Amino acid sequence: MGVPANPNDFGLFCEAAADFHIVTSGGRSIPAHSRVLASASPVLEKMIIKQCKKGRSGWAIQISGVPCDAVVNFLRFLYAGESCQPLEAVAAMERHGVQLLVLSHAYRIRWLKRRCETEICGQVVPDDAVDVMKLARLCDAPRLFRRCLGVVAKDFANVQRSEGWRFVQTYDPRLELEVLQFMEEREQRRRRWRRERVDQEVFMQLSEAMECLEHICTEGCTVVGPHDGEPPSKNRGPCIKFRTCEALQFLIRHFATCGKKLAGGGGCIQCKRMWQLFRLHSSLCDRASCKVPLCRKFKIRMPEEGKMKGNEATWRLLVKKVTVARVMSSLDARKTPEQIHKAWERYRRRN
Repeated sequence: MGVPANPNDFGLFCEAAADFHIVTSGGRSIPAHSRVLASASPVLEKMIIKQCKKGRSGWAIQISGVPCDAVVNFLRFLYAGESCQPLEAVAAMERHGVQLLVLSHAYRIRWLKRRCETEICGQVVPDDAVDVMKLARLCDAPRLFRRCLGVVAKDFANVQRSEGWRFVQTYDPRLELEVLQFMEEREQRRRRWRRERVDQEVFMQLSEAMECLEHICTEGCTVVGPHDGEPPSKNRGPCIKFRTCEALQFLIRHFATCGKKLAGGGGCIQCKRMWQLFRLHSSLCDRASCKVPLCRKFKIRMPEEGKMKGNEATWRLLVKKVTVARVMSSLDARKTPEQIHKAWERYRRRN
């Protein structure tokens, strides 16, 4: 049976009331209660029933392969249940988190296994990421496995110098291939996200250009449209997007005076760009009467041009993307209740 351990050292329960013993790898015996063990783990319940059928006295269950202190902490979790104090749980996880994960998996204690996964996820470092990854696969811990993959991909240079990675390269080519594939897919996702961000910025710029074009042709701005009083400047309204508006003013002035201007822009790149902006505005505009030049003309000619050139689907996709960008921009520009309250307070103080 081994040398009985002092129950007071473990702070678990009274030895006199215990009807079972847990024997560790070092030969130490820890008193326990069969009802507590059976209610906590279906595996321990079957082992206890099997021991009871033998009819022996001094029933014992052996838990080997882990240090004695890990077994003690494991029993503490079983007795405390999910209501275990956070500070005690964190301290136990820091010392024996891996062993507790193995025990919770072996004895099918799901709540403890989830807690072990959560705690170990925060402790994974590049030096032991591969070892923990192999353990996570053996213990069917997908969340921990994904966390290890993330650590490996983030700092692969240090992982390559670890003993665990050298072992995988020699004896586990399947895991090595899985890691490399994950890193390749991760890099592909990053490249795709970067492309999407760039595209989104372009759509936002086009959306802002449409707003400035309407602003120039309706309210007016500097020398390209009507305005009241002195022309506005960088520090004076009505234009709040001066850079975009200034670039559009340059294009409009060039478009009005260019000698190469033909339908569709002809051979002039700047006129062609302005022509496309007019066409994009016409696709987005829903007004019956619009002051933007060529708006009505494009609305009439656009269906025929799309059929002739075969690019109607591509143009509709562009219009859709710019429309979404305009909606997102308007949502970002909306003031929150806190901002409205602060603005109201500033108004009250001034008046």
